[in-house]
Amino acid sequence: MSPGFRVIQGGFSIRVVLGPVTHLVASLLLLTFIGCDDPRPGVVVYVSADQDIARPVLERFQQHSGIPVEVVYDTEATKTTGLANRLRNEADNPRADVFWSSEVFQPILLAREGILVPHASEVGAELPEQFREAEGRWWGFSPRARVIVYSTDRVNVQDAPQTWMDLTDQRWKGRVAMADPRFGTTRGHVGAMLAYWDGNFMPGYFGAYLEGLKENDTRMLTGGNAAVVDGVARGEFDVGMTDSDDVYRAIENGWNVDMILPRHDVQGGSRGSGTLLIPNAAGIVNGASNPVAASQLVDFLLSAEVENMLAESASRNLVLRQLDPEASEQLQVADPLDVDLGVVADRSPEAVDQVMRKLAEPSS
Repeated sequence: MSPGFRVIQGGFSIRVVLGPVTHLVASLLLLTFIGCDDPRPGVVVYVSADQDIARPVLERFQQHSGIPVEVVYDTEATKTTGLANRLRNEADNPRADVFWSSEVFQPILLAREGILVPHASEVGAELPEQFREAEGRWWGFSPRARVIVYSTDRVNVQDAPQTWMDLTDQRWKGRVAMADPRFGTTRGHVGAMLAYWDGNFMPGYFGAYLEGLKENDTRMLTGGNAAVVDGVARGEFDVGMTDSDDVYRAIENGWNVDMILPRHDVQGGSRGSGTLLIPNAAGIVNGASNPVAASQLVDFLLSAEVENMLAESASRNLVLRQLDPEASEQLQVADPLDVDLGVVADRSPEAVDQVMRKLAEPSS
């Protein structure tokens, strides 16, 4: 059988077969291991990033390191929440060595619960402090931006919303969509809004913002951020709250949509009130059966090589390191929202509760 790595999802084990070149590489590595007295065991990684994005990265790690990789992916319906709960349920008998999350907020909570453990990474130290924990229990990398998608058929770019507050303007009444905030990045974003506006403007503003969304008959979709983009592309909505990777995929598919990197300004344009970046995050599971390989995998995920791979992928993840001057400006955000990600994780349950109480009920 051709060498590859195992993917487990929905109770089925699938062997991903590599191409001819990687087949040869893997064969040579296998011969090397046969001649070793202490072959390196494999590493098990739980991944909530999309399979088509994560798979090439994990293949590259396996090729570089010779360490077999076993992957468990999340489902689209639950995304990061499902695997995070699985890690909690397995805490007394952990199966995973590494958790690679497509958003940072569940890893923050898992670290506090003792499910992720400290890891000192020289590679990770190259990344901005805002996107990593001092103790090293979670490390953020390759973020996506929270954006407003708009239809290029029905909205001129000069008329598109420039801030999140613009979505409460009556001209968008009945034409705004958002994902269910109980899952995915929308959960973290509403937590960031609550935390930022409470700390930098005035308590209660978040509630007033939700009231404006309710008056505009904002529709909450169960299909996630991708469903928001799909609804805008099909003409059900003019604008929507989503992630940058979903818009890039839609544009690649030839859909007539584009996006705005909106600000969280309430008054003026103060520095640090710009676009929210939500990084991927990685951490080592407490009780990992192979902590050495786990450390190698986490360091690889934090590397410039992976940052470049994800930036060049279909999701067009943003970069946190200094770009080459000739690189595309689209890969960086000039003024990201300055908010403590740990505080966002704390405030997210409260924010989600407010959103559900305000928007889950239809307007009268």
